[in-house]
Amino acid sequence: MNPSFAAATGSTIELNQHAAGVILSPQEFDSAGADPYWRYELINGVVIVNPAPSPKERGSNEMLGHWLLSYKENHPSGSSIDCTLHEHDVHIGDNRRRADRVIWTGLGRQPRIDETPAIVVEFVSAGKRNFTRDYEIKRTEYASINVPEYWVFNRFERTMAIFKSDGSTQVVSESDTYSTPLLPGFEVTPRKLFEIADAWD
Repeated sequence: MNPSFAAATGSTIELNQHAAGVILSPQEFDSAGADPYWRYELINGVVIVNPAPSPKERGSNEMLGHWLLSYKENHPSGSSIDCTLHEHDVHIGDNRRRADRVIWTGLGRQPRIDETPAIVVEFVSAGKRNFTRDYEIKRTEYASINVPEYWVFNRFERTMAIFKSDGSTQVVSESDTYSTPLLPGFEVTPRKLFEIADAWD
């Protein structure tokens, strides 16, 4: 193991920016500590390291989280949300894919940390590689574990794409609203989230 990659305290692995390319088991990855200024995934046993989300993505994500928690606490159907978390590792077999946000619905209980969410959310970052990852690779991965809905917010094209487990796709323009039977009475207007990102320009 590359000594610059991890500092071990007992048997604990501490991930940092030098961890890219290191081979770990899912168990080692799940138990590792991590430098919070980087983002880590485990794909085919290999650690992938990316920069943490920018303020543009974080601001929009925090607002979405605020809307969801307000819905959970105040709406008559808010109990349909079991839990929502930002920056969560989605378990795809032995792979660990870091999602911007996950939402569990309809369970009627606290979800297990490795349980497949009902909704996975991504806020697209700039660059062709990020577009390919979010629109193609992650779409395929989440479909493989039957995630009912995968939401992709694209501030560059000003759209929200919804990929569903039945194979259908819906694209919502920034000025329209989106609602889903998974969250009765909850509506998303992409423009409001994009405006938060725009404020950082």
